[in-house]
Amino acid sequence: MPLLPILLVVLYGLCLLFILCFSVGQWQLTRLALRSYAGPQALPLPAPAAWPRVTVQLPLYNEQNVVERVIDAAAALSYPPALLHIQVLDDSTDATVALAAARVAHHCARGLRVSHVRRPGREGYKAGALRHGLDHTDGEFIAIFDADFVPDPSFLRRTVPYFLQDERVGVVQTRWGHLNRDESLLTRLQAFGLDAHFLIEQVGRTFAGFFINFNGTGGVWRRACIADAGGWHTDTLTEDLDLSYRAQLRGWRFVYRPEIVAPAELPAAMDALKSQQFRWTKGAAETARKHLGTVWRSSQPLATKLQATFHLLNSSVYVVILLMALLSVPLVFVREQYREYRVVFQLASVFLIGFTPLVYYYYTAWRLAQPAGRARFYPGFFLLFLSVSMGLALHNARAVTLGWLGRRTPFVRTPKAGTGGAAVRRYRTGGIGPLVVLEGFLGAYFAFGVGAGLYFGDAGLLPFHALLTVGFTAVCYYSVRHAR
Repeated sequence: MPLLPILLVVLYGLCLLFILCFSVGQWQLTRLALRSYAGPQALPLPAPAAWPRVTVQLPLYNEQNVVERVIDAAAALSYPPALLHIQVLDDSTDATVALAAARVAHHCARGLRVSHVRRPGREGYKAGALRHGLDHTDGEFIAIFDADFVPDPSFLRRTVPYFLQDERVGVVQTRWGHLNRDESLLTRLQAFGLDAHFLIEQVGRTFAGFFINFNGTGGVWRRACIADAGGWHTDTLTEDLDLSYRAQLRGWRFVYRPEIVAPAELPAAMDALKSQQFRWTKGAAETARKHLGTVWRSSQPLATKLQATFHLLNSSVYVVILLMALLSVPLVFVREQYREYRVVFQLASVFLIGFTPLVYYYYTAWRLAQPAGRARFYPGFFLLFLSVSMGLALHNARAVTLGWLGRRTPFVRTPKAGTGGAAVRRYRTGGIGPLVVLEGFLGAYFAFGVGAGLYFGDAGLLPFHALLTVGFTAVCYYSVRHAR
């Protein structure tokens, strides 16, 4: 076999091996999570004799669709008013400013301590706003809610007691709920993926004592923990993941409570979803670049170091998926041209078993999140989820690559449309650029792979190419549709 086909087969095999390792990691977390659910469940903690001072920070930037809702939800929190400080950290440049000011004035007139904090510039984006807010409050504990969240009034009464049980607890993170799960196919797919993170990954890591992450919102920090870990940094797009690792490397303990749900809105448009995915995947790569060496030089147990590495490198799977997908179409022709090496190709196909633990991981999350009667819809829905996830591989692989290269990019927030029939889409994060065109081209490229497989009578890569065709075509279609 000539060198080029050998190189293609080797690279493809290495990609499959990486997917196998990733999938086994998810399988391990699933086992740990199930052990956690099978064990005794913690009872709600009793109310303390004296409640501490709490600051609720609401970072905002041009969110006129949801600004009033989140301020009203924060003002409705059931907590002693004299000990509660609500900060509206408003970096907006549009009508959001006036809407926020009116709601702040309304709740101040009711006797609540609500501050409308405006900075002269947007330096540091969300991390800069959170850091600035800390200089203007006296709260011992800091609850953070993004603009799309609607916390239950009992949120603080259910989370704050965990800090009072152990002075080394630095964070209490809760599970995200979904206000608009059933709004569209896009929101249902997102809810499916996020449920797996919150019902499996966070639970499994917590049960085993591994590092977890504050999810940027829907949680509470001990102020002393933020200060001890060095405060909010602005050199990554995931300031939450960055501070989480710095805090845990300093010995702070994180508590995750999946039974406490903080409802939030899912992005309903593809460009909004892409901006969120870009920030998460690039930020994870930036955080890995920043902290992996420190993790391995620390005194943490080997298992914790390995799991932290797996955690921080999660987003890199998109680079591997994209590379494997691009190689797979020429592989159809190599398999036809060099039939004498069929054993080699069959061996490579064995590694596709690596997807099986991934199916188990998502299936378990589905069963935990959905009523039992809806479980029969799982196979088709999972395949669609897998397909669209693959369709985002080009967009997310670019983000990961930029993160690993250390390229600085602005913090593009995910605009929210608001729920209800009167929701108006005022914000967009991008139009039909070259990347969308390339996604459409890749949809056609993988459709060609489907045709080649049918022509040669080789069905080995047919399911993979079919998923890629649907995924890239769907992502391109929704990108164009929502941009218009």
